[in-house]
Amino acid sequence: MQQWLANKLGLGMDLGIDLGTSNILVWVRGKGLVLNEPSVVAVEKGTRRVLEVGSAAHEMLGKTPGNIIADRPLRDGVIADYTLTEHMLRHIIARVTHRKILLRPRVVLSVPSGITSVERRAVIQAAEAAGAKRAYPIEEPMAAAIGAGLPIELAGGNMIIDIGGGTTDMAVISLGGAVLSTSVRIAGYSMDLSIARHIRRIHNLQIGERTAEDIKIRIGSAFPIDPELAMDVRGRDMITGLPRTVTVRSDEVRDALLEPVGTILERVKSLLEQTPPELGADIIERGITLTGGGAQLRGLDELIAIETVIPVRVADDPLTCVVRGTGKALEHIDAMAYSIFEPPPPHLPHDL
Repeated sequence: MQQWLANKLGLGMDLGIDLGTSNILVWVRGKGLVLNEPSVVAVEKGTRRVLEVGSAAHEMLGKTPGNIIADRPLRDGVIADYTLTEHMLRHIIARVTHRKILLRPRVVLSVPSGITSVERRAVIQAAEAAGAKRAYPIEEPMAAAIGAGLPIELAGGNMIIDIGGGTTDMAVISLGGAVLSTSVRIAGYSMDLSIARHIRRIHNLQIGERTAEDIKIRIGSAFPIDPELAMDVRGRDMITGLPRTVTVRSDEVRDALLEPVGTILERVKSLLEQTPPELGADIIERGITLTGGGAQLRGLDELIAIETVIPVRVADDPLTCVVRGTGKALEHIDAMAYSIFEPPPPHLPHDL
């Protein structure tokens, strides 16, 4: 009642933030998803003055003059540039709250399951420095499972795989907690780099980050598709230095993705091997759920299903599962539900 009255009077609000390498999504308690923009910041070189944040900054990637830098302050799911992350969060919080609230908002932030205690503290400090009254981290696979509507509070195994921009997080969840979890810093951004390397090696063509991502979205696949797709790709010829156009097929993009997809698949198998038998039986019955932007890669669910012999489904609106999970956690923030404030669950070894 007090929180409702505070919101009505414009005194404060609670925010759920999916702080991703590729995108930042914000959920406002009582309003739902209010913002979904690229996690990109454009700053003036030297002074570090912030010029643009989000979509406007993303449009500048690879197109800036020498006095402007457009970059992602988060890499592999963690903070790579603390100052830029703070500026981005400050801008986002101010935009969402319209600067009309009198109290600083409480914020639930998603973090990778393999995050270190130092990285966790950095995220919390950046959010509080950006204007949050208090920041509560929630691990991404837990938030994704909540957002996907899995019955995580029941005594039974639920396996979730969240493939974001910087990390792939997966967990086996039962009775509201992660029995096992693991994280690998191979995800959507790694796939883009693999595609760019392949185009450079095979076609002697240099392409940018945005072009590689566009190739992945338009014709990328993890499993053979019928019919195979193709698209024209423009870039800089590595030999002549002049602009050139080549035709790229979906089967060669699939070859380029073999390494990152194979790494994710191996980590899935490793987690399943560590899963207790009773929970493993539940997972066979209930299947594996994929969330995150990487879950939309064509044929990835089919490939995992064939390799693990377990049914796999892609969650509804996989891109927003994590932020929807933070939104549901906000509803129970006072009761500290879903172990938001508890230490991280046990992990398998993760990549550093």
